[in-house]
Amino acid sequence: MESRSVLEGSVSEVMAELASMEDPKIRAVNERHGDDHGVNLTKLRALAKRLKTQHDLAGQLWETGDTAARLVAILVSRPTAFSASELDAMLREASVPKVHDWLVKYVVTKNPYVDELRTAWFADPDALVASAGWALTSDRVAKSAEGFDLPSLLGFLEAHMKDAPDRLQWAMNECLATIGIHHPEHRARAISIGESLEVLKDYPTPPNCTSPYAPIWINEIVRRHSLS
Repeated sequence: MESRSVLEGSVSEVMAELASMEDPKIRAVNERHGDDHGVNLTKLRALAKRLKTQHDLAGQLWETGDTAARLVAILVSRPTAFSASELDAMLREASVPKVHDWLVKYVVTKNPYVDELRTAWFADPDALVASAGWALTSDRVAKSAEGFDLPSLLGFLEAHMKDAPDRLQWAMNECLATIGIHHPEHRARAISIGESLEVLKDYPTPPNCTSPYAPIWINEIVRRHSLS
């Protein structure tokens, strides 16, 4: 039996602690980005760290449907324990941006079925599901592009990114930038596509942050790499 951690690990205990962390100001900020919770993420991560890995508890927390509980579930789950069908079902339920992003980043990328899921999601008619496929493609392109036809991928981005729904467009744009950053032989074309499409060119970017506009993003990260 899996050992208990500092917190006993019942759903009611975790939900009560999350409720005690609720901050209306944080919720108001999060809701502007589509995230329906008011818990400081540093505190949420600290709670998950105390719980440690408890995969059964993760499943119970996920089933509550509560966003903060699902974020904890992601952090205390055992990524390799999920089947491909379980992850597919979870992703299709994960409409909240932070839950969607964390599920892909912290669970799917560490699961043995990651490439099978990436291929299936990449062309899914559901734009949110497809955005996960593109996020996983970016991850693969950054680590190793073996088996990828990058010129064809760039051609697809050039043809379809401009009119893609927002979340899908963002993921496609990240893939465009990733190709330009990590593959110098395709950098000029990636920058040219970004300049032609102008996707996220006018996106409001806070001071000291890098613009998501691909030409600026590519050039800035390449510049930083050259200085390191």
